[in-house]
Amino acid sequence: MSLETSVWLVVLMALVGANLPFVTDRVFALIPAKRSKTLLIRLVELVVLYFVVGGVALLLEQSVGQIYPQRWEFYATTAALFLTLAFPGFVFRYLRKG
Repeated sequence: MSLETSVWLVVLMALVGANLPFVTDRVFALIPAKRSKTLLIRLVELVVLYFVVGGVALLLEQSVGQIYPQRWEFYATTAALFLTLAFPGFVFRYLRKG
């Protein structure tokens, strides 16, 4: 897999993973919930999916070449980007009228 394909795959996974907790009432889109999920459960799901997407990105980076060591600034930036990508799902779930 080329580097460009890997990058676009990670971006697409981040977009889907960030919006997944807000689009469905199933936990991780797999386990049916007995009642509607609360905001806290959705945020926990969002954090777990952030680490899942990050793990896949790490594996893809390793398959392309050497893994570059990251510091806290990288993780702060990617977390902020992940939250930004989650905004459409949040609007769909909580701010939409009707």
